[in-house]
Amino acid sequence: MTTEELRITVAPGVELRALASGLDQTGTPFVLVHGLASNARMWDGVAAELAAAGHPVVWIDQRGHGQSGKPDDGYDFTTIVNDLVVLISELGFQRPVIVGQSWGGNVVLELAATHPDIPGAVVAVDGGFIELASQFDDWDACKEMLTPPHLVGTPATSMERWMREGNTDWPETGIVGAMANFEIRSDGTIAPWLTLDRHLAILEALYGHQPSTRYALITVPTLLVPADSGDVAWTADKRVAVDMALELLPNGRTHWFAPAHHDIHAQHPVRLAEVLVQFAEEAVPE
Repeated sequence: MTTEELRITVAPGVELRALASGLDQTGTPFVLVHGLASNARMWDGVAAELAAAGHPVVWIDQRGHGQSGKPDDGYDFTTIVNDLVVLISELGFQRPVIVGQSWGGNVVLELAATHPDIPGAVVAVDGGFIELASQFDDWDACKEMLTPPHLVGTPATSMERWMREGNTDWPETGIVGAMANFEIRSDGTIAPWLTLDRHLAILEALYGHQPSTRYALITVPTLLVPADSGDVAWTADKRVAVDMALELLPNGRTHWFAPAHHDIHAQHPVRLAEVLVQFAEEAVPE
């Protein structure tokens, strides 16, 4: 199945890069949305499986990330959601399954809460239940803990070696996808596509986001796909958050991956695609 690249204008002066496969197929369409400081290519393995199963699939670089436009503003939830609304309209997709990972999971649940007529169903992959304000005393504490490390100038060969050594069970699509988070400069060093100021703008918006206030508004079928990394304390807190979400979601269900990395889509693309296909068959009427 071939992949084509699209450029879709979602706001004045802002284009998103979208990758697409199987657009002429008749299955339920999928839109795949990455997390903070990530990029579309992390979804390559999942997208290939979805397209092979007969589904049109589009996976994107969100604004500020990857090969998409990088405006100085517009990193709040309202604007990010509107980017997706416009993109889906331009694609002509009717009631797609919209899948988001991590921060992207919060984004797709916000879309489902505020635009219930657009998705046929939504999936949050190790996200959708992130409420940073409940984990930190204030924004400054959150910023201090979660500001990303300085990677500009790191040799690309070193970064790739670290990724391979740290993720020995990832397929090649995951490694390639992770490396695509960075521009590889002419001197062989890297720079994250998402600049630090834009990263922090998104992080501050995420700090203020409370998906627990949105769950009751989401009427479409909703699947939470959390990862159990083996960290007992963190997983216990995550189970509390997931259980609360399931109590409040009108049509929610869950599928845990264990053991699994936060980047389930990069680590287990075939298994995750199988879960998504089954969910689409059960949740979205033909």
